[in-house]
Amino acid sequence: MKTKPEKKLNLSVQYKVRGGNLPSRPQLRKWTLAALKQPAQITLRIVGEKEGRTLNRDFLNKNYATDVLTFTYPGSRPLTGDIALCAPVVTREARERGISMKACYAHLVVHGVLHLQGYDHQHHTEALEMEKMEAQIITRLGFPNPHECEASAMRSRK
Repeated sequence: MKTKPEKKLNLSVQYKVRGGNLPSRPQLRKWTLAALKQPAQITLRIVGEKEGRTLNRDFLNKNYATDVLTFTYPGSRPLTGDIALCAPVVTREARERGISMKACYAHLVVHGVLHLQGYDHQHHTEALEMEKMEAQIITRLGFPNPHECEASAMRSRK
């Protein structure tokens, strides 16, 4: 009987904020592995609003904190990159979308890991492919489809 080769992941987790609703290292590892298709070396950094704004401003010329930023290092083997999650933004988004913090973090980790592997959502067809992959991974992890939750939250705000 053939078994699947184990995904090799070197994961570093950095907590730059404190709080009771932050995901644990084992949770982050589980969510990262769920989206990973190849060996990788990844740093997940959970940051505050100030650092999130600085990273977004310095690297993307956008002067606000965003939920997740992915930094890739092309040509590196194994796949290498950093993912920054902004805790205050994640908290706001979870509340606005009516989902648990855990579900929101899981979605954003999966989203960041997919970006790290080259998936994007700049064009409509790419966005649909990425959303479909996210939904499959997230529901397999036991969370609701994040894109259905988002659509439902938008309808309730009207």
